[in-house]
Amino acid sequence: MSDLQLGQIVAERDIHLTREALERYAQASGDLNPIHLRDDIAQQMGLPGVIAHGMLTMGLAVQPVVDWLGGDPRTILDYQVRFTRMVPVDATDGVDVHVEAKVGAVDDPLGTRIDLTVSVGGATVLGKAQVRVAP
Repeated sequence: MSDLQLGQIVAERDIHLTREALERYAQASGDLNPIHLRDDIAQQMGLPGVIAHGMLTMGLAVQPVVDWLGGDPRTILDYQVRFTRMVPVDATDGVDVHVEAKVGAVDDPLGTRIDLTVSVGGATVLGKAQVRVAP
């Protein structure tokens, strides 16, 4: 990683989320909150419809960095995000989440910082998304 340059894009990916993926995540995580599964309940709560789980979005967003690191998640020292927008998932078309991972700091004693831009339809859904990776 010594050849990394500030601002260098190290990974980029579009991830397609479907309602089926939300159902599988809900079962695996135990987060069966109906706002992630049923439009009628989500709309009663003032949402546009079913939204993706925040932790699912967060997990999917870091995966391109894990892949760039050779698939070893142990090289990740820290990962933090701020949830800034919901990710509505259309019942028919699903939704595409775009992830861009860019070098934000090199030679940092806390590890190389990778800044993530995570967006849906051009709108950022995770703010201050940063991954610290071991040198």
